[in-house]
Amino acid sequence: MSKGIDWALWRSFLAVADTGSLSAAARRLGLTQPTIGRHIDMLEAAVGQTLFLRTAQGLAVTQTAAALVPEAQAMQLTAESLTRRASSAPEAGVGTVRIAASHVVGSEVLPLALSPLLASHPGLVVELALSNTSADILRREADLAIRMVRPSQGSLVARKLGPVPLGLFALRSYLDRVGRPEFIADLRTRVLIGPDTDQAALAGFGIFGEALGRQHLRLRTDSEAAQIASIRAGLGIGPLQVGIAARDQRLEAVLPDNIHWTLEAWLVLHDDLRRLPMVRLVADHLSAVLPTLLRTGQMPRDADRAADHKS
Repeated sequence: MSKGIDWALWRSFLAVADTGSLSAAARRLGLTQPTIGRHIDMLEAAVGQTLFLRTAQGLAVTQTAAALVPEAQAMQLTAESLTRRASSAPEAGVGTVRIAASHVVGSEVLPLALSPLLASHPGLVVELALSNTSADILRREADLAIRMVRPSQGSLVARKLGPVPLGLFALRSYLDRVGRPEFIADLRTRVLIGPDTDQAALAGFGIFGEALGRQHLRLRTDSEAAQIASIRAGLGIGPLQVGIAARDQRLEAVLPDNIHWTLEAWLVLHDDLRRLPMVRLVADHLSAVLPTLLRTGQMPRDADRAADHKS
């Protein structure tokens, strides 16, 4: 990548590459369309290459631009990480911490976990990066990550949060209507909810042996959030974390003595970042409350005291 080019030009480049439009990029960055256009012109002049082609659908990246996008994205991640570090005060509880997690953990678990922490530390800002793909902590895509698989990279620190129990659940009203299964084979006559193409999730159904498989799922989606919404809507029976189900009294476990499994949850952070007061504060708080919250669905009794603790 060329040296001596203003980062603002690359920032506009990424926005145009992502949105395919000068106007959309301008709205995203809070700039004017002429400014974005001028940035692209300046960048093309600096690199000596055409980066975008005008098409009926908007601006399309050229082969040259496509090759530059990953490098520019890496610059953006570094710049965002640098901004978070630079805007943080030396004391804990002041600054921005970015947490990566799955959609389910981010929407169903972390709001409860973070509530007392944000209430106790008004100078703390938390960013949630939610995806079912693992964020790359080594590339600074996030400061902390909640993962269901222990990382293998030696430069990462992993704190074990403990087991996350799962089972099959349905609305009581649904089970009242269709009848409660007595055997695993009975599930074939109910509406069963589960993954579509996610091989790791489908492998989890291996606990049923040959009794159940993807062919028996009548609602298939790789979105765990959609699975949970479908269960709560009374559509059928599906997998759910026991702790999440425990907070909804309308839900009932299906064949709990026969169908149950666990995942291991880990809190992951880069070895260099754990020394930063604000990152350590959030990591220590999550390490204190998530084991109970993930297992039971309830915050530990001393959660407020843990949030008030200053590392």
